[in-house]
Amino acid sequence: MKIAQINMVAGGSTGNIMRQIAARARERGHTAITYSSPSFSIRHPETYPQYEGHHRYFGTPFSHAVHYVLGRATGRNGCFSYFATKRLVRELKEFSPDVLHLHNLHNWCIHLPTLFRYIKKNDLRVIWTLHDCWTFTGQCPYFDIVQCDKWKVGCHHCPQTHVYPDSKVDATRWGYAFKKKWFTGVRNMTLVTPSKWLAELTEQSFMGQYPVKVIHNGIDLNVFQPTQRDFREAHGIRPDQFLLLGVAFEWGVRKGLDVFIELSKRLDDRFRLVLVGTNDAVDAQLPESVISIHNTADQRELARIYSAADLFVNPTREDNFPTVNMEALACGTPVVTFRTGGCPEIVREDCGSVVEKNDIDALEQEILRICTQRPYTTEACVTQAAQFDAQSKFDAYIELYTK
Repeated sequence: MKIAQINMVAGGSTGNIMRQIAARARERGHTAITYSSPSFSIRHPETYPQYEGHHRYFGTPFSHAVHYVLGRATGRNGCFSYFATKRLVRELKEFSPDVLHLHNLHNWCIHLPTLFRYIKKNDLRVIWTLHDCWTFTGQCPYFDIVQCDKWKVGCHHCPQTHVYPDSKVDATRWGYAFKKKWFTGVRNMTLVTPSKWLAELTEQSFMGQYPVKVIHNGIDLNVFQPTQRDFREAHGIRPDQFLLLGVAFEWGVRKGLDVFIELSKRLDDRFRLVLVGTNDAVDAQLPESVISIHNTADQRELARIYSAADLFVNPTREDNFPTVNMEALACGTPVVTFRTGGCPEIVREDCGSVVEKNDIDALEQEILRICTQRPYTTEACVTQAAQFDAQSKFDAYIELYTK
């Protein structure tokens, strides 16, 4: 079987998922090629990462930049990169895939009418993994914080035009109609969501005409497992202190940075807060008592930090199926999280706790209870994480292809 996958980027969480699914498919005897636009930061084609020759780029950094400028100025993301997308379609025609697997398409890199005209004209079998809500909204990938439900009937007067993929004008009424026109009417398409939460939202949208299957995201359990805990000593955390850990890579209100700042004021000296994935701008907002880690050497270093923590705290306000929750559990660390997106689907009663979103009082009480009473065992956390083995999730995609 020949499988083609398209994502807006080759790296990052969604790009890595795309390439890992393709690698697994090749191990199973299929032919799999992945496609993405090149990064803004890469100026010369000869310097593009090649990913063992199985990845192809469409467009150039210049065409990507032009789409970015025009898309933000007009709000019409998905209406530019025409020639880049024509080249992509030519390559797809030459490859002639049995299955076309789509991922994120919202990074100002693809001319959506050209792609979907090709899909519909050739009656392609399509799998589309929705990593967020962008597919069925006028612009935004999430709408929980602003509590907006216009996407159910038609977006307009958007309160989030400044949010990625941002725009200088409100074109969400047009964007909603544009997506509905091109994304519906595909004769053979199955949607995949990483969480039941997103599946239920998708079924309420104009994309509800398609079958929706849930395939959770996965993690590498050979990397994320209980490991040596030398992190505490290296950062001067006393043996009698509780280490509370937060991990994110775009810290802000959406990920609950303000919640950690508030917790640092409420919790006494028995607790040390550690945030991973910060930067200088975040450091400027943090009190000195919070340990800030900008980058980790690799995933194994991150696993050591998870393993050193007494509790993983995730006050995310908008999320689909956060990998960090799974990674913490796999390292034997219990999780307390807001009831957001797919978070409650990850944390079971014997390995963590879920509190209502924005209820910092309840979050504080759960932190105190879990750290002092220690109701959750390392074994229970690791057992829960076992169901998120990445290879089994990739195999689920391949099974879906063959059907």
